[in-house]
This record gives sequence, C-alpha cells and structure tokens, in this order.
Amino acid sequence: MGALEPQIAKRPRAQRISRKLDALPIIAVRLPEMIVLFTDFGLEGPYTGQIKALLHQQAPGVPIVDLFADAPIGNPKASAYLLAAYAGWFPATTIFLCIVDPGVGGTRPAIILAAEGRWYVGPGNGLFELIQRRAEEKTRSWDIKWKPDRLSASFHGRDLFAPVAAMLARGEPPPGRLREDDAERRPDWPDDLFEIVYLDHFGNAMTGVRSATIPSDAKLLVVGRVLEHARTFSDLPVGSPFWYENSNGLVEIAVNQGRADGKLGLTIGTPVQIVA
Repeated sequence: MGALEPQIAKRPRAQRISRKLDALPIIAVRLPEMIVLFTDFGLEGPYTGQIKALLHQQAPGVPIVDLFADAPIGNPKASAYLLAAYAGWFPATTIFLCIVDPGVGGTRPAIILAAEGRWYVGPGNGLFELIQRRAEEKTRSWDIKWKPDRLSASFHGRDLFAPVAAMLARGEPPPGRLREDDAERRPDWPDDLFEIVYLDHFGNAMTGVRSATIPSDAKLLVVGRVLEHARTFSDLPVGSPFWYENSNGLVEIAVNQGRADGKLGLTIGTPVQIVA
C-alpha cells in the first residue's frame, strides 16, 4: 500500500463517500425555457392542435409558444430568413419545433440542430441554413434515428418531430447520431434574400434582408415603384408606401394606414432591388 492508503481506509465510510462526491465535477442541468412552434400549418385546422396535445402529454409543464403558424407555405427558403430574424429573441435552452416540410415522407433528412444554446427540430431542407450560417459558435446537428410505432407518411410534425422535441424538453439526449455530411445545407442561398418572405396581418411585407446591411437612405425598386426610407408610418402622409426597419431588424415594406400587399401587388417571392 502507498503511504496515504491506510489513512483513507481508516476513515469512517460516510466521510470517505462524502470526499469522493466532493471530487466529482458539478454538472448543471438546465430545463428548457419553452417550446416554440414555427410552422406553415395555417391558423385554422387540426394540425397545430394535435401537435400541442402531444407536447402537453409528453412534456407536461413546458410552456408552448406559437411564433408562426403562417410561415410561407411549402417554402423553406423564405422561412429560413424569417426564422433567423426571430430566433435570437428567445433565451438559451429554447426548443424550436419547426415544420415547413414540402418533402415530408420523402428522402429529406430529419434533423436536430444545436446552435447558440438553442435546439431546433425539423426537416433538413435548408430551413435552418441561416441559423447555422449566422451562429457565432460552432453548431452541431444530428440525424434523427428514433422512429415511433406509427409514422404517417404525411404528418411527421406530429409523429416524429414533436415527440423528439418533447424528449429534448425532458432533458434526454438527441435520439440520433451526429451528422457526417452537410446534405441539409444550402451554401448557394444568399446571406440576405432580396425578396418578400412574409405578409403580415396588416398587409406589411417583410423581406429577407437585414436592414443593417443596406444604407438607411437607400431607395428600393419594388414592382416598378421606387420606395424611399422612413423611420415609421406617421412620418409620411396617409396612403404613402415606404420601407423601414421593422422591430426585428428586417427591411419591411408598408403603407401608412393601408395595405402594402394590396396597393403594390406584393406576394411571397416578389423581388426587391436597391436602385440608389
């Protein structure tokens, strides 16, 4: 025996166990702040309700926040710029359940992404491209290998992605393996998308462009009309179209006390161009 071993052997058992526990590293377990829903399911119909019911059963007590139920339908590219603009408002440990999935039931991978302390669960179709690209820290992603007893071909949001989000909310590790390729990435997508990516309830049109990336006095060409910048709606006469930096930092097109979508004929995908 070494010189110290007899001394340790003579200590009371409770004291020896206490010293061993004190020597172990302390691991802080943080429960999720919330589960955030980002989908193109629409504001009506059963889809969001079914997902919420499953989350309440499998992750009871975890708050569920509806961020978007009307993301651009079947358009993961436009949705990617929208998601990236809003995700940063949520605290670390938030779980984003994101479903804009035109390839449901096909060959697109099902993935989990960890980025800047937040979890993202959804299809690997580019939806998380801007989250990954803009992250200041290295991201990690997993292929989801878990499968439920019953997996419908057309509703992976309920049958696959929601249960996985609930697992993460319960503190379980990602049910899969680290991805070995970048098949879900979209390196050809621009850093800022000069298109309309969202039309809100008021008829305002968000673009995929961060306002900080263009001059504040820039003029934009949209559907044949040149729009100037304004700080807010009331800076211009009623009925005037303009662009401004919205509350989430995106270039947004609006009409003072009117609807930009109707007045200018804007839809998802309408191009926007800087002309001066």
